[in-house]
Amino acid sequence: MKVILKTDVKKVGKRGEVVEVADGFGRNFLIARGLAVPATEHSMEILAKQKEEEAAEDAAEKQKAEELAKRLETITLEFKVNSKNGRVFGSVSTKAIVEQLRDKYDIHLDKRKFIDNYSISGLGTSRVRVELYKGVIGTVNVHIVGSEG
Repeated sequence: MKVILKTDVKKVGKRGEVVEVADGFGRNFLIARGLAVPATEHSMEILAKQKEEEAAEDAAEKQKAEELAKRLETITLEFKVNSKNGRVFGSVSTKAIVEQLRDKYDIHLDKRKFIDNYSISGLGTSRVRVELYKGVIGTVNVHIVGSEG
């Protein structure tokens, strides 16, 4: 029996896949619990439409991420850290970068998406990369200034 999975099912397949299963398993378990629907012509047409819509959404999300990456290139964030005689006391974390982007530029990023996931503790300008979408990487310029104190 061929069925279209509505959700991921362990050891059977992922959502949206057409899989061949035993008749009893398909009728009594998958279809009865709403995990799958029989693979008829009508349900295959619906599946094709859903995949087209997902592809269109995916393209739109990627386009938005590319535009955001271009916008991030123009932004330079400035942070002040304590320093004395050339020694730096403190650092700038990805959390601080995310907060400043949100407060000043209304850009919402996830701190876990930063590729260079380490605190910046040197004076000067650093470039921090962040993955905005699958295959789309933006770069944020971070300028750290020392303040004597």
